[in-house]
Amino acid sequence: MKAILLKDFGAADQLYLGDAAKPALADHQVLIRVEAAALNRADILQRKGLYPPPEGTSEILGLEVAGQVVEAAPGATELLGQKVMALLPGGGYAEYVSVHKSLILKIPNNLTTVEAAGLMEVSITAWQALKWLGKLKKGEVVLIHAGASGVGSACIQLAKILKARVLVTASADKHDLCSRLGAELCIDYRTEDFKSVIKEHIPAGADLIIDFIGADYFQKNLDSMAEDGRLVMLGLLGGTKAVDVNLAAVLFKRLTVLGSTLRSRSLQYRSSLIADFQEHCYPFLLEGSLKPVIDKVFPWDQVQAAHEYMEANKNRGKVVLQIRDKI
Repeated sequence: MKAILLKDFGAADQLYLGDAAKPALADHQVLIRVEAAALNRADILQRKGLYPPPEGTSEILGLEVAGQVVEAAPGATELLGQKVMALLPGGGYAEYVSVHKSLILKIPNNLTTVEAAGLMEVSITAWQALKWLGKLKKGEVVLIHAGASGVGSACIQLAKILKARVLVTASADKHDLCSRLGAELCIDYRTEDFKSVIKEHIPAGADLIIDFIGADYFQKNLDSMAEDGRLVMLGLLGGTKAVDVNLAAVLFKRLTVLGSTLRSRSLQYRSSLIADFQEHCYPFLLEGSLKPVIDKVFPWDQVQAAHEYMEANKNRGKVVLQIRDKI
């Protein structure tokens, strides 16, 4: 089969379209003929050699796809022929991918395959961060950094479904998108200090903060949290080492700081998370109040340009690779 491969760790020009072995099936797995695959920040880190795939999984990039089930192992034959979207530990930038049946969802009739390709990783990650880890409740205030990113845009929608108040940080040119999705306050991280803006508009602070930045924001996050607030860290784009941090707020405001990645979680954990998402969020997909935000679609032979586009932070929502023409 054809797949996007990596010559060596480094810049986007190390990616190329080549040949790879078609994946085999284990029990309860299906083979998906991939029609579209979405980009994630984890793909960029893996390309640079900073985020290796879990042991025993494909070294091909790609954590979410959409397509059709064309083969099924024992225990999964009921899925043959179905159009599905899948959460993967890797292997998505390819014509075919194998995955356990518990890590897929049927594509709703109101979503295109391109839209479905950009849904699983961000929506499941957002649901885990908001509900499983962040324990977000009705009426609480959540601050979402990188609000116009794939996970950020999913977080905004899911937080509104949970009837929370949503604040975001994003560059000014992306505020319109965040507002349309449901953010009541958008902060331009390039020209405004989010700690000062939150203190002015929400004096008590945020009950939950979803952060992808890490070190650069850590102190300001602590200072911006309400009593009994929770900080869920999903990325370290701003560095790994926070200096001159005053931890007093953690103690006196009874704060909780959590970190998580989804890719390395056990099959049981990921399966349970997807099942919970299906129970509580899938109905909102069907009615259209939850929808992936697709920014741009690239033919997969332009994968280098797609990676460069995301690395330059140009995207509002998801960047998708078109693997097959009819999607």
